[in-house]
Amino acid sequence: MSRCTAPRRGHRTASGRAACPACGGGGYGYSPSRSYYPPSAYPSQSSGGSGATSGGSSSSGRTRAPWSPSTSSVTYTSAEVKDLTPARDATVMRARQQPALRDVFLCHAWDDRRGSAKELCDLLETKGVSVWFSEKDIPYGLPFMREIDRGLAKSRTGLVLVTPALLTRLERGGVSDKELSELLARNLLLPVVHGTTYGELRNVSPLLASRNGFDTAEDSMEVVATKIAELVAVEDDLTAPPTPAT
Repeated sequence: MSRCTAPRRGHRTASGRAACPACGGGGYGYSPSRSYYPPSAYPSQSSGGSGATSGGSSSSGRTRAPWSPSTSSVTYTSAEVKDLTPARDATVMRARQQPALRDVFLCHAWDDRRGSAKELCDLLETKGVSVWFSEKDIPYGLPFMREIDRGLAKSRTGLVLVTPALLTRLERGGVSDKELSELLARNLLLPVVHGTTYGELRNVSPLLASRNGFDTAEDSMEVVATKIAELVAVEDDLTAPPTPAT
């Protein structure tokens, strides 16, 4: 009998669930209500083509997301596309309402500011993503918490870099905890688990662990950054008229 991998790996990413021999293709587990999201406006992906870069399904059942550019070499499982579509729809809606905002606010532990957080920020910026990052966006001498509030208000989507250092900070309380509380309240939040697991995150913040996101144990930081960049690139959607809800 196949054993579930949830205790060791967690199932909060779509690919994590799909890879589980016991649960692959099954239900989606504990996740928050998504009734606040608009219906998806994206057409079904064509099944034509044989390679990851062809725009159709690959031999492994992976495909480009409907929002990916035609030149993209990054592929997704059908479950990943399903899980990320509400975040994509919410991002496009907010971009229509407030087009001047930054693409993402990067929430991270202070200890990661010159390591993994900077790495992720740099990768995103090289892919054209505008990132609010405390290391470069809070000038010396200004009130830290006030600038954090401004950064949150000026960003469409929140990324939370979940590392062992962040888990420690959340257990103790502090700035990261305050940022996270605000992001959770806005329902525009994507965790990026790095160097830890969703199981460890669930022990500290079950609500954050319930959000669909990314895991660098499944994709490299480079691939995760590319997927985020594709998810928040909304220029083409803003030039097209909104699709009426049905």
